Amino acid sequence: MAQPGASLSSFPLLRFDASARTAALGGAYTAVADGDVNAMFYNPAIPGPVTSRIPSLSYLNHLAGIDAGTLAYSHAAQRLGTTVSGGLRFVRWGGAIQQRNERGERTGTFSAGDVALTLGAARALGPRMRYGANVHLLHAQLESVQATAVAADLGVLYRVPAHRLALGASLRHLGFSIDEFAKKDPTLPLDLQLGVSKRLAHLPLLLSLTAYDLNEIGTGVEGGSTLDHVLGHLTFGGELRLGEALRLRLGYNHRRSRDTAIADQFDLGGLGGGFGLVVGGVAVDYAYNSWSELGGLHQFTVRADLSAL
Repeated sequence: MAQPGASLSSFPLLRFDASARTAALGGAYTAVADGDVNAMFYNPAIPGPVTSRIPSLSYLNHLAGIDAGTLAYSHAAQRLGTTVSGGLRFVRWGGAIQQRNERGERTGTFSAGDVALTLGAARALGPRMRYGANVHLLHAQLESVQATAVAADLGVLYRVPAHRLALGASLRHLGFSIDEFAKKDPTLPLDLQLGVSKRLAHLPLLLSLTAYDLNEIGTGVEGGSTLDHVLGHLTFGGELRLGEALRLRLGYNHRRSRDTAIADQFDLGGLGGGFGLVVGGVAVDYAYNSWSELGGLHQFTVRADLSAL
């Protein structure tokens, strides 16, 4: 999860949850392959016929007046055996920011924001495996200062239908800067992830686990125990289906919990939850994630299955 104070050229919007469902599941999405096009941002191998023609629009109300949004769509080109995906993400770092001169006098206002345009492709490799890749064009602006970069994601997905099991791996945000400012601080958030998801046979429950930042396995929770460091690379999520229309979700991110925790005080930092409603071909999702005393994040997503409308 991105921090508002991250540097301009680190493109922190890449760490934001892409949708309400992913946020409610704690970001444990590397191996969740069941029709949500937003999975493309976690593992580019996931989009396929099951995600085709289901556009998704998301809005995130972050801390300190920060707003973010995601638009995603995929289309399965049957003749080519390829699913093509596209996404647009943005973040606006608060409202108008006061501009002052060296004497502290107001001289106007300016705004700050990031934009990411994503194109992806995924293909099947036999009946159980898929592979895919994304390319991102990233742009950030703070007053007159700008940063631009290009990044790529690579991913694979392996399914075991007999056990309702999926395994996923992805390398995200592998890239480089293409302007002089960003080259001075090339800090794209490279992220190696491994994930597993399991849908229980006798209970309508999906369980998901993702290990992230495995390329930085030596880092974890600052000042934490060995267990904290291990858990600091894991996110957990679960989704319970109640009939055809309702889904209840819960997720946990231990690193966020420790980073936002108040000493000797129990709180819900790092815990997220939400629900989804499906009516006809339209799904509406909501998520809330606690950042302890800093506040909470609200996220909304609408998905529409065009083939069912």
